[in-house]
Amino acid sequence: MHSLSCVEICAGAGGQALGLERSGFEPEALVEIDPACCNTLRYNRPQWRVVEGDVRHFDGSRHKGIDLLAGGVPCPPFSKAGKQQGKDDERDLFPEALRLVDECRPRAVMLENVRGFLDAVFEEYRANLKRQLERLGYTMDWRLLNASDYGVSQLRPRAVIVAFRKDLAHGFVWPLPQPQRPLPVGDLLFDQMAARGWRGAKAWRKQANGIAPTVVGGSKKHGGPDLGPTRARKAWAELGVDGIGIADQPPERDFTGMPKLTVPMVARVQGFPEDWIFTGKKTPAYRQVGNAFPPPVAHAVSEAIMNCLTQRALYSMAG
Repeated sequence: MHSLSCVEICAGAGGQALGLERSGFEPEALVEIDPACCNTLRYNRPQWRVVEGDVRHFDGSRHKGIDLLAGGVPCPPFSKAGKQQGKDDERDLFPEALRLVDECRPRAVMLENVRGFLDAVFEEYRANLKRQLERLGYTMDWRLLNASDYGVSQLRPRAVIVAFRKDLAHGFVWPLPQPQRPLPVGDLLFDQMAARGWRGAKAWRKQANGIAPTVVGGSKKHGGPDLGPTRARKAWAELGVDGIGIADQPPERDFTGMPKLTVPMVARVQGFPEDWIFTGKKTPAYRQVGNAFPPPVAHAVSEAIMNCLTQRALYSMAG
C-alpha cells in the first residue's frame, strides 16, 4: 500500500485519523484543542505528532505540499440542535480550513460536518466555500453519507466535503454503499452485554433487532453523557437501551430493566476497533466517542481519495 502524507485539524479522539491510517495516509500533524482527546491520541499512537491547541494558531506553511488536509470542523454552527448561525457562530472554523488550504496547498482536502451543513439555509455559505476553493485552484464536491451504508450499526448521516487540486480531480469516485446491512445492535453488543453473566442478555439481544440512532456526544457547555436528546432516547428505548447516562460496567447477573451502554459499547457502535482506548473519566471519554467521525466512513472516503491520488501518480510515471 502506498503511504501518503496528511495533516488533520480538529482531530478529536481519532475517528477520522483511524480511517485515514487504514487507507495508507501518514499524519504529519494532528491538531486538537481538547486535552482529553489529545491524551487518547497520544496513548494509542505515541508516534503521531499531536499538536494540542487552537487551530487558529496552527501554521500550515511548514506542511506545504502535503497530500491531504483533513478534518472535522465544529458542528454547532450548522447543527439543528443549535441555532444554525453558520458564519456568525464564533465556532465556525471553515475559514481556518481555507487558510490552511492556502498555506499547505494540499493535493486533496477532506472535511466532514453534520447533516445540517447541507440545509437550504446554508446554500450561500456552501457556494461561497466553493468559490474560495476554486480561487485557490481546487474543485470541490460534497455528499451526504450515512454511516450505516459503510458497516456502522448506526443511523449517522454526515456531510462530507472533498476537494482536489484541479489537475488531480479527474478520477475521483465517491465510495459506493456496501451491499450488506450492518449488524443489529443486539448482535453487535451481545458479548459485551453478557460479559458479566447477565441472564437477560439473550432476550435483550432479540429485542435490540435494529441499528442505533445517531449517537450524540454533546459539548462541554451542554449535556451530560446521554445517548442523545429525547427523540433519540426513545429510539434507544425501543432497542431495550436506557439512553439516560452511561454505565460503568455491563449489567450483572440478576439485573432487571433496561441496561445502559458502557463507553466501549458506544465505541463499537461508532465503528472503533476494539484496541482503541479512550482515556480519562467516563463523561469525557463518552464525549470523545460520541463526537467522533466513524472510522469506517472515514476509511471509505479516504480510500477513494487515496485511489485517485495514487492513480494520478501512476499515470504521471507512465507518461
